Amino acid sequence: MKLQQRIKDQFSDSVATKQAAADVMAAPIAEAIRLMVASLRSGGKIMACGNGGSAADSQHFAAELLNRFERERGPLAAIALTTDTSTLTSIANDYEYDQIFAKQVYALGRDGDVLLAISTSGNSPNVLAAMAAAHERGVRVVALTGKDGGKMATALTDDDINLCVPASRTARIQEVHLLTLHCLCDGIDELLLGDTQ
Repeated sequence: MKLQQRIKDQFSDSVATKQAAADVMAAPIAEAIRLMVASLRSGGKIMACGNGGSAADSQHFAAELLNRFERERGPLAAIALTTDTSTLTSIANDYEYDQIFAKQVYALGRDGDVLLAISTSGNSPNVLAAMAAAHERGVRVVALTGKDGGKMATALTDDDINLCVPASRTARIQEVHLLTLHCLCDGIDELLLGDTQ
């Protein structure tokens, strides 16, 4: 019975974290949706990066845009910078691991593109390097973080958007990250296909 109560407590904690995050994050998520739609409409693309679970989130997000989310539509330009093992390992081997995303942003990023930079702590050195590369290439950044936003929060410019989950537990932050990605996908589809402004 103790194990079942522990499971119920996990669900309750997750719900409470999501409700608290909704109050703080709804406005910046809407802003991020509008930014991404503007980029896509002008021929831009969305790049995404992160480590571990955040790498999986990057791939999940890119797949939802390239293929489809919940509505039928044409493919949207998105790429996860976490998927090409030859590129990742060659950069890490020849230079340093901190550059695995930045070098891709330098090569692929164009003015008007968007980088979705994901880190639960906000302190991932390779994601911070990708943000710096994005700024040099005229790519705007949407940072998806947690806790206090870490170093990524201070690396953002006035043109960037900070989506920071107001929680400290990594598991809860990751759960809100997934919901945020689904909100982004839903909002993008709604602005492209629906009537919401």
